[in-house]
Amino acid sequence: MEGVSVRKIKKICVFCGANSGKDVAFVNAAFHLGEVLGKRKIDLVYGGGKLGLMGCVSTAVAQHERQVLGIIPSAFTINNLVGETCGKEIKVATMLERLVMMMELSDAFIALPGGFGTLEELFQMISWAQLNIHNKPIGVLNINGFFNGLLSFVDHAVKQEFITPRARKILISATTADELVDKLQAFRFESDPALSKLKWSPSSSQKEKLDLTLRL
Repeated sequence: MEGVSVRKIKKICVFCGANSGKDVAFVNAAFHLGEVLGKRKIDLVYGGGKLGLMGCVSTAVAQHERQVLGIIPSAFTINNLVGETCGKEIKVATMLERLVMMMELSDAFIALPGGFGTLEELFQMISWAQLNIHNKPIGVLNINGFFNGLLSFVDHAVKQEFITPRARKILISATTADELVDKLQAFRFESDPALSKLKWSPSSSQKEKLDLTLRL
């Protein structure tokens, strides 16, 4: 990355499946991503618990003695539904509160293979970036072509003029963890001139609630 200005990334939020998937390559890639984050001294923010790929990446990061923070809705902790979080845990009331806190506490976002929840989290972050709510890099780790169809659909939406070429640049992809982290570090956000005029600021009550949660 010689000659390229590198973004400082201390914490990456990883979205991924609570299942392991059909292909063992998904599990291997999740563990490897955790190793890469650990070796690069990057801490992990994730959805909590130890199921599926979520458990794989969090375990690998913890094994490299980096901080792991699981943000989990209280409903998921009843009857130990998702298992014990690998690291610190913050309980929240709603899925939206979870996602907002993930956005606030992370410097970048990576999606591994997953289902509807993973896709919701990924596209919510992309949409918020497009709306200038944040300017943090977002990428998918395209293991064995898992995201090929998704990326093709996004490109199709660009051709049909529902997504602008500028907005398309928000979503980064790579086939290896090292390449993806390099791309996230090199990312330069290009705000839409019209949307950049939007001003988003949480209410004082929301700020106080977040501060209180973090202190707990």
